[in-house]
Amino acid sequence: MAEAGADHSDGPDDEREPDYRFTLANERTFLAWLRTSLSLLAAGVAVVQLVPAFTIPGARPVTGGLLAALAVVAAASGVLRWRSVENAIRRDRPLPVQRVPWVLAAGLVVLALFGLVLIVLRGAT
Repeated sequence: MAEAGADHSDGPDDEREPDYRFTLANERTFLAWLRTSLSLLAAGVAVVQLVPAFTIPGARPVTGGLLAALAVVAAASGVLRWRSVENAIRRDRPLPVQRVPWVLAAGLVVLALFGLVLIVLRGAT
């Protein structure tokens, strides 16, 4: 235990209370990740339950499943990102690199291309 009045420097894991605006901004970003996740999940359910059958058998469950999987990725990465940014802010460290948006973007590009194929096939029949 350190003596009262002893001079000690901040270690790499010492935390400080950040400016509340940074914490609230981080929380808003986290909530945006959750909204994105809910939107992807709603889209997946809508594709499976409400969209008419596609020309390719099994395309609806696959599309809905991929949207639901992206929803899980968005929700889980939002929590992990929130925690890592909060730790970086509290320890006055650089913010972590974020790779998950690339994963979500790639998944959405694949789904969009698949949707384009379904539209073209529907028009051809």
